[in-house]
Amino acid sequence: MIKNVKSLLALASDRRGVTSLEYAMIAGLVVVAVSVGATALGTNLGARVGVVSTTVSSVGSPAR
Repeated sequence: MIKNVKSLLALASDRRGVTSLEYAMIAGLVVVAVSVGATALGTNLGARVGVVSTTVSSVGSPAR
């Protein structure tokens, strides 16, 4: 019984699991930030490609 209590107390004072959890949370935040940035970049890039496409279409083919 006392051995079990000592093991529980040792486990409670072990900080390795907490550090792993902190790293996992940081990694999750990085994933969210990259996803938001990529989405914003994709939307902006899509709008610019649309403008270029419209401009090229309105110029037409060159005269011969």
